[in-house]
Amino acid sequence: MSTEKTLNVGDSAPDFTLKTIGLKEISLHDYKGKNVVLLFYPLDWTPG
Repeated sequence: MSTEKTLNVGDSAPDFTLKTIGLKEISLHDYKGKNVVLLFYPLDWTPG
């Protein structure tokens, strides 16, 4: 069963947790009320 939801322009992002490069866990709710920009890029040692 999938819990994926399509977001539309103006929708709030769902809460999620990611690990930083230093393996610290951060959650979107930690930044509530602030502007957030996420950058995804391959690390130097990964293929692609």
